[in-house]
Amino acid sequence: MSSKSFPRLLIVLDILAAVFLLTAMWMALAYAPREIEMGDVQRVFYFHVATAWTGMLGYLLAVFTSIAFLRTRKLIWDVASLAGVEIGLVFTALCVVSGSIWARPIWNTWWTWDPRLTTAFIMELIYAAYLFLRRGVEDPDQRGRLSAVYAIVGFITVPLTFLSIRIFRTIHPVIIGSAASAGAGSFEMSTRMSQTFFFSLFTFTILFTAFYWHRLRLGLLQQQVEALEFQQAQEENE
Repeated sequence: MSSKSFPRLLIVLDILAAVFLLTAMWMALAYAPREIEMGDVQRVFYFHVATAWTGMLGYLLAVFTSIAFLRTRKLIWDVASLAGVEIGLVFTALCVVSGSIWARPIWNTWWTWDPRLTTAFIMELIYAAYLFLRRGVEDPDQRGRLSAVYAIVGFITVPLTFLSIRIFRTIHPVIIGSAASAGAGSFEMSTRMSQTFFFSLFTFTILFTAFYWHRLRLGLLQQQVEALEFQQAQEENE
């Protein structure tokens, strides 16, 4: 992947992401029917789950790229891992915010220490600590090794967050993989709801791919700048 020229495929991907996002918004706000019990606030659901999926996708990608770095010691994999974590953090934060907007009229509170919310909050903190860890290490190789191990171990919070509503007693609804749920705000999706839901997942996957590609290109440029600064510092010391 070249960091000097702007790929045409990335331009196409950006355009597709924008078109799909606008379409997903229209489907969520107009195409999908109004949920009988929760009303229009339920429409947040389509983006709430999609942002959660996108965040976890970033963390999963960080695991694979971290393993690749530990095997090859190539810094490009460290850059790729950082990109996955950063994008994952942004979308996880959007998931928490959209969940609070959905919860306020349904649960009558912006936040409750429900198992799903608690594990999601812990997951966000753990990956935020990943960024602070990187800032404390100057040597690129050592920083890459520590970050890679941390990203791999920290990933345990991702399946724990996903499975928390199935393991623990919770008020959070289980929509996928369960015909019924004890969670407040539970509902069954109609055909149009399902279409909107899966299209939103697809849209945010495309959006993630575009963001990830942009962040990776930026990371490669930053890596080149750091290498030049390091080389210049060595020459000055000589």
